Amino acid sequence: MRFKLLYRGSWLLFRIISKFVFRIKVSGTEHLPRQGGFIVAANHISYYDPPLVGAWCMREVYLMAKRELFRNKVFGTILYRVNAMPVRRGALDRQALEMAVEKIEQGYGLTIFPEGTRSRTGDFLEPKPGIGMIAHRARCPIVTCYLHGSNRLMDCFMGRERLSITYGEAIPSEWVASMPSRKESYLLIARRVMEEISHLKDKVLNSSN
Repeated sequence: MRFKLLYRGSWLLFRIISKFVFRIKVSGTEHLPRQGGFIVAANHISYYDPPLVGAWCMREVYLMAKRELFRNKVFGTILYRVNAMPVRRGALDRQALEMAVEKIEQGYGLTIFPEGTRSRTGDFLEPKPGIGMIAHRARCPIVTCYLHGSNRLMDCFMGRERLSITYGEAIPSEWVASMPSRKESYLLIARRVMEEISHLKDKVLNSSN
């Protein structure tokens, strides 16, 4: 897999800033597969979530970003260089689906936010079936991830909140592949993912009390 200067540079920058400025706590990285394609599924509460997840994942990962962000040629080029792939929101984007599955089959990771958009309250939103469809097509494990504090970075900087990333045990590829190929199954997969993320949230909140 070829070295990507901009990807690795931004990866290192976000690691340094989140570690030494915001004192991030990262746990559960042992659950990330050492080889083979996989999905990292995380809750979404901030614009900073995608680079944070990517920076603290020791494997190279791709992510899906709304197509509108690629309209500016300069910014679009930067997004491509940091492994972002355009996706049309609000409808089934078959081209984006094929690209996502292809990257997983090539042995990369793929960051997905099952809720489809940011939660402005911090509460979980109803997940979309897209993650289930991609995981089922790619026959890959899903590593759940809970992000805490990325929507309150000033509080994290001041020590009033703790920025953290917690990875959970992977949902096995065998279970994902055992589901029938239909929308109800994809939603079932997505809802199990959010349930696992909810368990991680409870674990993090209970440990801070």
